[in-house]
Amino acid sequence: MGDFLTTASTLTCPHGGTVAAIPSAANLTAGGDPIVLATDTFTIAACPFILVVPHPCVLVQWIVPAARCTGTSAPMLTTDSVGLCVAADGAVQGPVLIQVTQTSAGGL
Repeated sequence: MGDFLTTASTLTCPHGGTVAAIPSAANLTAGGDPIVLATDTFTIAACPFILVVPHPCVLVQWIVPAARCTGTSAPMLTTDSVGLCVAADGAVQGPVLIQVTQTSAGGL
């Protein structure tokens, strides 16, 4: 059982870019911060990934949300969830890294 991800959770792309969550349900909270859902928008800033040309991560697409969390019509996210960082052209760049989150509530 993983802890819920909130807007205060620290997420990064595999290259060190910062993930910012834009919550759609601010009334659901854990530790005083809005819980984020798989359908929320997750933007990535300052990804330094450069192959031949700059190809930074810009968004997170969640592919494995929490399996059994209720309270919303959209799946919630926990530390067990899996998200992929993608570039502007849709190329998968690697998994999102969950660094820190709240520990007061969790789900399956």
